[in-house]
Amino acid sequence: MRCPFCGSENTSVKDSRSAEDNTAVRRRRVCEACGARFTTFERVQLREIMVVKRDGKRVPFDRDRLTRSITIALRKRPVDREQIDQMVSGIARKLESGGETEVTSNEVGEFAMEALRQVDPVGYVRFASVYKDFRDPNDFAQFIEQTSLEDESDPE
Repeated sequence: MRCPFCGSENTSVKDSRSAEDNTAVRRRRVCEACGARFTTFERVQLREIMVVKRDGKRVPFDRDRLTRSITIALRKRPVDREQIDQMVSGIARKLESGGETEVTSNEVGEFAMEALRQVDPVGYVRFASVYKDFRDPNDFAQFIEQTSLEDESDPE
């Protein structure tokens, strides 16, 4: 593993443990050249998932981008980083286990909204406002009303 600080390839693992609901391995590393410490994560990737954007472009699924989007939606909310990592891991598992090599950005957005809906209602609405491109306050009101009606009809 290359050191992100000095670029040396001479690093060693000081500690390993499972992370993200046992779907990843977290490794603490130290660079033998400069002494810097850093953390890496190792995950199994079953297959390369391509995301088909609204404009038709195909890009590789990017966990980090999804994590950033969810983190922004949950900014200043009582949700810790571990919960966000678990949400993203769950979404990635759904995509990988779906059997398809291509998914639409709409599917990824819907999975993210469902995960946020279960964790934090404010983050859910924030994410939806960007994902569904809300234009004015009435869009928020309509979305919240629609969501409330769906919750009332949910048999759980």
